[in-house]
Amino acid sequence: MSGIKVEDLNHPARFKPARKGKKPPKLLAVVHQSGCTGCEVCIAGCPVDSIELVPGPDPKNPGYQQMVEIDLARCIGCQNCSQDCPWETISMYNHDDAFVAWGNETLTSKLYVDLEEKPEETKSEETV
Repeated sequence: MSGIKVEDLNHPARFKPARKGKKPPKLLAVVHQSGCTGCEVCIAGCPVDSIELVPGPDPKNPGYQQMVEIDLARCIGCQNCSQDCPWETISMYNHDDAFVAWGNETLTSKLYVDLEEKPEETKSEETV
């Protein structure tokens, strides 16, 4: 495992409309997945649909031990999710600090994958 994470270009979230606005938001939300119960309350309050479910480890029962992750590329920093979370597991970080926090707090991601897990056609596009 390389430890380098890249966007999974095949994830359905990549087909959602791009975040609007010229400047990046000042704050971004990061889920502390170790405390997330996957209750989905945050998903309902997100105005830009930037919160994705991460299925649990058992493919036969994906709802068991599910959690959420926030797509930093789509987050607008509105803070709804951090205010709505009943477990207080979503924190707001300054834009530049959010990526480090995401790396420290994310246990499982479906939006971002290790570099060597990327499909071959995506790898070849980047090396051109």
